[in-house]
Amino acid sequence: MRILMIFVDGIGVGTADPAVNPFAAAPSAIFTDFLDAPKEAAAFGGVAGRADASLGIDGLPQSATGQTTLLTGVNAAAALGRHLNGFPVKKLKEILSEHSIFKRLTDRGLKSTFINVFNPLFFEAIEKGISLRCSATTLATMAAKLPFYGIDDLIKRRAIYQDFTNGVLQEKGFPVPAFSPREAGEILAESARRFDFCLYEYFQSDIAGHSQVRGRAIEEVCKLDEFLSAVLEEIDLHETSVLLTSDHGNLENLSTPLHTSNPVPVLLWGALTRRAHSVSSLLDITPLILDSFS
Repeated sequence: MRILMIFVDGIGVGTADPAVNPFAAAPSAIFTDFLDAPKEAAAFGGVAGRADASLGIDGLPQSATGQTTLLTGVNAAAALGRHLNGFPVKKLKEILSEHSIFKRLTDRGLKSTFINVFNPLFFEAIEKGISLRCSATTLATMAAKLPFYGIDDLIKRRAIYQDFTNGVLQEKGFPVPAFSPREAGEILAESARRFDFCLYEYFQSDIAGHSQVRGRAIEEVCKLDEFLSAVLEEIDLHETSVLLTSDHGNLENLSTPLHTSNPVPVLLWGALTRRAHSVSSLLDITPLILDSFS
């Protein structure tokens, strides 16, 4: 039993209105669930569920609290008494340090990894002892003392960047090859075979949602669809389950630059489909993963 978790930042389940929802405007085999349309069977034999991202706290769901909750099973918004955007503060760092999914799996003797590539500036800052603002995923990885991947790993096709096409890295002057979404998906599927649990984070989706640029948003959906289709075609779902989810809504409603209160998708493939009924909130993701390895 292996699990590949794909965390796509800032995507919710919205209406089937193509004027505001790029998931309704773009041709997609993966993202076919809408609030106001009959539910369709998920592609590749998967199950499409939804999770409440509000965590019982008033206000729009945000990244720091949502991601901390996803990666720990602890209600981070309740712990703070509010939703928090951006990077985790002291209280959330403490929760991640103690309850990180990576730490808990490592303590069980399971092999896990955060498969995202970091650019050289990250490693230089760590070597120089420079204090960094770290994301929840980075802090969760640090809690388990797991290694991080660098540019060399990307070039050797052992890991992929948060922008899986590598366009962002190329714009910054790093000498890396361009990957098509399909190529990146194949690399991720192959890399996931080396671990019991593998996490990949993609956040260009959230950036596109905040931009409110329809063409860019539709392009993101098309890229994600090609990438995810490649993952699911390449991976052996009898051996590795795939879980896709998010921290809050955004991209599914271009009428606002803000996050949304919509539920987030929980797409499951492989053995995890049998546990789809156990997920109704962001709080249920870490328990789902831990229970699957019991």
